[in-house]
Amino acid sequence: VIPAENIVAAFQDTQKTEFAISKTPSEAQIFFEGYVDRRNEVGNLLSLNTATVTRVQVVGMGDRVCVDLCTGLLVGSFARGLFLVHSECLESNYIASRPFRVKAGPIHAYVAVPGGRTSYLSELQTGKEVLVVDQCGRQRTEIVGQVKIEKRPLILVEAKFILSQRFFVHWWLTGNGSMKMVIPVTSLEVGDEVMLRVQGEARHTGIEIQEFVLEK
Repeated sequence: VIPAENIVAAFQDTQKTEFAISKTPSEAQIFFEGYVDRRNEVGNLLSLNTATVTRVQVVGMGDRVCVDLCTGLLVGSFARGLFLVHSECLESNYIASRPFRVKAGPIHAYVAVPGGRTSYLSELQTGKEVLVVDQCGRQRTEIVGQVKIEKRPLILVEAKFILSQRFFVHWWLTGNGSMKMVIPVTSLEVGDEVMLRVQGEARHTGIEIQEFVLEK
């Protein structure tokens, strides 16, 4: 990869075109991802909506999943409505920031992965690809570096956007008009606004299907 990067840097101000020749699928993926990452920044935005918090309740201990990568994940108990959970990038009086980590939620929750699919947080492992998104909807694929599951107190948060959604999270990205900020889930109150990705209804093994499925 380094020789290829040197060639691109050397010819960046010229009218020449560089071609990458790969001998294996993994080599092709490396070159292709570099190209796609640049295009995704401007041309591959996800639509994010605003949902209003209607209920916040402490529900007891459970298995929470921490995912080490970068930026935010789309997570939710219902696959049709995934909420933007921020990385642990803010300084705290109790612990140093870890911008590579997302305290995503309990093991049963869904998380967005490439290809328009979802996966359970319990299924994530080192090397698996996930979809990361920022508050503007810019998306890219990241590789999971580590998954840590630990016992922690869980908080039930209900938010309303057309349909009621229920799920447990640690960090939420919230918005109020054009102003956006990050707050811990322990500070959420009824009436706060959170960022939501609304998508299709039923899913089978993470793939959207046309079928009746009731989640509650």
